[in-house]
Amino acid sequence: MNMESSTCPFCDLSVPSSELQSHANAHFDDNDADYSSPSVSGLHFGGGVRGRDNVVLKMYEKISCLVDVQRRGEFYKVERGLMALLRDCLESEAENSRSILTCYVDHFQSLEFKDVGWGCGWRNIQMLSSHLMTQRPEAREAMFGRSGFVPDIPSLQRWLEIAWERGFDAPGAEQFNHAVYGSKKWIGATECAALLRSFGLRVRVVDFGPKESEELYLSVLGSSVGEKDLVKSNDKRKRKTSNTYGPMDRYVSRCVAQSSCNQDAKSCPSLVRVGDAVDKESSSGNRVLYGKEKLNEGHQVLMDFVWNYFSHKNTVQFDHNNVLISEKTPLYFQHDGHSRTIVGIQVKHQRSGIAQYNLLVLDPGHRTGALERSLIEKVGWQKLIKRGVHTLKKPQYQLCYVDPGIASEEEMKKLKTIDSVFLEF
Repeated sequence: MNMESSTCPFCDLSVPSSELQSHANAHFDDNDADYSSPSVSGLHFGGGVRGRDNVVLKMYEKISCLVDVQRRGEFYKVERGLMALLRDCLESEAENSRSILTCYVDHFQSLEFKDVGWGCGWRNIQMLSSHLMTQRPEAREAMFGRSGFVPDIPSLQRWLEIAWERGFDAPGAEQFNHAVYGSKKWIGATECAALLRSFGLRVRVVDFGPKESEELYLSVLGSSVGEKDLVKSNDKRKRKTSNTYGPMDRYVSRCVAQSSCNQDAKSCPSLVRVGDAVDKESSSGNRVLYGKEKLNEGHQVLMDFVWNYFSHKNTVQFDHNNVLISEKTPLYFQHDGHSRTIVGIQVKHQRSGIAQYNLLVLDPGHRTGALERSLIEKVGWQKLIKRGVHTLKKPQYQLCYVDPGIASEEEMKKLKTIDSVFLEF
């Protein structure tokens, strides 16, 4: 990734030196360009561009150039789709289980000699983007200059730098010295939020952790997850609001060995709406603790959130007998040293009456081919995908997801500040 690069004299975009000449020549392909082509018109700069100051014109030019030079992200294409294979496996399990899955997701694995040990954050952005571009036409039109594909990591790094230059997550940009292209710098959920918000997507961030660490989180007065009924709990854990001191993922230990990233490591069919049925599965009112009570009691808050997120009655639909499909986006799942993508959740009711929950997770550290084989053969897939509450051993976690729709120009101004809801363990 530490490739030799040069700066374009016309748009200041950093490009590989081998591409500099062709990139610079592209600026002169259309002498009548007015910088309002369809590829960049959806980026909410406000008003007409002609006659605006040079800063805006320069930004349009930089984005237009990036649209031309960005490359498609490489990934192993699963013929039936991972979510379809996972649905079959979940359906084949005991009848005393209920699972909820997001629709479509492509798995982007970390590649040896390219991004193993540091690229998990970018891979999760690619997975989330694959869902958005497949399931939400409005997002597909807004993202990556209408390219119609998920870009590779260097291209995503450029998009993040442009988001910073446009004012999204100014504190985060400052921490990275406004530069990430060509580097192996770790990123987290707030960088994901900044990048996707720059396209007008309504990305929301949720922090989980102990009360004593609250000042390290993003929670600010007026922050919102978009749907107040996501967190349903009978205990005293309530939404927190406080002054912001910075995002959790900027306080994770950077001294963790980089190899830790790898150690943990089609459209939906026609469906019928479930209505209120799924709410009966919620653990909110009848939670049973198991295992290490002190640890699990706190981390069950995260499980409750994920269950209620995917099971929202207006977005869950029938598919198979024991598997429901949610229109919700996957969850970017961040913790100290690694990040993954949550694509669903399962609840199993034991004979004892205990409800056992498992997050259904895609890990960038796993090989896509191995995931596909295990799901087709129905052997070993649980170890790769299921994560129970007893596996949640970190003291702090962060999630982000994307609400429907595209933000207005006025809303875009608010999206530049990355805020969150804090939920206490």
